[in-house]
Amino acid sequence: MKFKRKKTISIIVFFIIILIIFLTLIIKNTLNKQILVANSQEKSILKAYKKAQIEEFNIDNIIEENSSKIITQEIVVEQIDLEYTTIYKNNNELPKGQLKVLQEGRDGKQSVVNKKTYQNDELIKEEQTGRIVTKAALDKIVEIGTGSKTSIYKVKKGDIVYVTSYTLDLMQEKNKDSNKITTLSKDNQVKVLEVTDEWYKISYKSYVGWADANCLIYKEKQIEQSELDQGKTKEQLLTDLNKNMNLNKPSGLTLEQFKKVLSNNKNDKNKIFEQNANYFYYIEKQYNINGLFVAAVGIHESNWGTSKIALSKKNLFGYGASDSNPYENAYKFGNYSEAIDMIARVFVKYYINPSGTKIYDNEIATGKYYSGPKITDVNKKYATDKNWHNGVYKWMTYLYNRL
Repeated sequence: MKFKRKKTISIIVFFIIILIIFLTLIIKNTLNKQILVANSQEKSILKAYKKAQIEEFNIDNIIEENSSKIITQEIVVEQIDLEYTTIYKNNNELPKGQLKVLQEGRDGKQSVVNKKTYQNDELIKEEQTGRIVTKAALDKIVEIGTGSKTSIYKVKKGDIVYVTSYTLDLMQEKNKDSNKITTLSKDNQVKVLEVTDEWYKISYKSYVGWADANCLIYKEKQIEQSELDQGKTKEQLLTDLNKNMNLNKPSGLTLEQFKKVLSNNKNDKNKIFEQNANYFYYIEKQYNINGLFVAAVGIHESNWGTSKIALSKKNLFGYGASDSNPYENAYKFGNYSEAIDMIARVFVKYYINPSGTKIYDNEIATGKYYSGPKITDVNKKYATDKNWHNGVYKWMTYLYNRL
């Protein structure tokens, strides 16, 4: 019995060993297959990676793919005009609505630092990063007539006129850059020899030359306010209103019409536009620009004078603001009339007249940002928002319909 038991145990052990060997072979075979699969997958991955790597670093492909996406930047320092400020003063001895220049304005100079971004040599973005005044501007001082009578007399050859500015240069030619003959003083009496739109040829004592017509006044001819031309009717003015209208022409509204369209408006919570309505009329008289367009820009940019820049800096137009630091870079004005006057001159000088056009104060337009005289043209260079012109035109339409 003992022998049989040992024999049985030996048989069991043998089969166990055989089973272990069999299982070991199966496991090894399975692992080998997995390794082969893994190696095959790894080879495929490596092959694909090498192919992608070759394609990725193919210099011809790189040049071809990126030649249309070359972005470059440069810092440019430009010397540009520093626009002068116009200061308005009331004078009740001067006929109502009449303007009298006490001091001619002179632009200064400033160095402006701009960061320009180009794509394929095309300028796609320009941002002002700083500015330094190199030559101070000289303020223009204008008296506004607030008297009960209004003069509409047009000066002609042979009239006696008077100098209104503190000083007035008598020039050899009708050009501010020509040779100066002498300097006249306020209230000097002179005789008109020849009349043009911007200049009078005059004689003073033994001197004969050309002087700025804006600084000379004829004092005698006056009529009552009730006798004045009442301007165009609402129907006539609305006929002119469209997106293709030229902005370098006055709207034709009278002073009273400007006051009407900008007064008693619920949107004008701080009465800023109501209280400054007359200045939109004055810029038409001086600079040959549509005053309601300028008003609409101010309304659109400042949300009827409620923006932070409008309230704290008297800047209705965000003038000078840049994307990098809009509030700090925006110009600060002493009052709203200064901002209205300056932005009108900026539009006339840079945006709505082509280079070489004769403009206000015997200046010549630079046309730096000129694309055309229409509101859609101004949008191209004045605002990055492509719908800016729609917003401004909406307010122009609103104002015209309040006549």
